[in-house]
Amino acid sequence: MSTSQPYTPEEYKRILETALLAASEPLPLSDLKKLFDDEFDDDTWRVLLNDLRSEWSGRGIELVQLASGWRFQTRPEYQTYLDRLKNEKPPRYSRAVLETLAIIAYRQPVTRGDIEDIRGVAVTPNVLKVLEGRGWIDTVGHRDTPGRPALYATTKRFLDDLRLRSLAELPPLTEIERVMDLADAAQA
Repeated sequence: MSTSQPYTPEEYKRILETALLAASEPLPLSDLKKLFDDEFDDDTWRVLLNDLRSEWSGRGIELVQLASGWRFQTRPEYQTYLDRLKNEKPPRYSRAVLETLAIIAYRQPVTRGDIEDIRGVAVTPNVLKVLEGRGWIDTVGHRDTPGRPALYATTKRFLDDLRLRSLAELPPLTEIERVMDLADAAQA
């Protein structure tokens, strides 16, 4: 392919496709724009990316937009087959960890005290460390009250791992409660 501009729409899409397939992390639009000398408006980018997404529809891999950018990923319906190739079991999280994560996700930013008030029990430092270690929560500031407690919020990685673009895509809280009840019943 020649390096002279301008490219055809197909060449632009192939370059985008190559960059997205080679990337180890989602690529934000600002990074994708660095691929070309041309200045495209947002509508042109949307058309190129949506065309590319359409070209990959019906395959085992899809182009998705997440909180931190665009990436190719396997379709969720094929995950059970991929799991058969892995020797490791997915991590299991305690109810305390999952409840804490849900509170942070739905009420952020929150302090440890807020979480304890909602849960009705103390939050051990280990629970927060598990979520921070996973990259799902982070300290985003401090509340302007005595002791200046840390404020916790979810991260873009949390959204990416759940295949979400924003917190607005989280399921209704009632659905989370139903799943937690089912998990409790399964463990009993």
